[in-house]
Amino acid sequence: MAECPVCGCDVEYKDVELGELLNCPDCGSDLEVTKVDPITIAKAPEEEEDWGE
Repeated sequence: MAECPVCGCDVEYKDVELGELLNCPDCGSDLEVTKVDPITIAKAPEEEEDWGE
């Protein structure tokens, strides 16, 4: 388990890879795996629309 950086809830995971996206079961935040040994997660960056550029 890892701790959600937004709300502090425990986030369960299995066999994750660097850059993989997870979802917090408590607050619903999108989280990104930033380190795999030990597991570290951070709030995923917001995707911006490119408006066809």
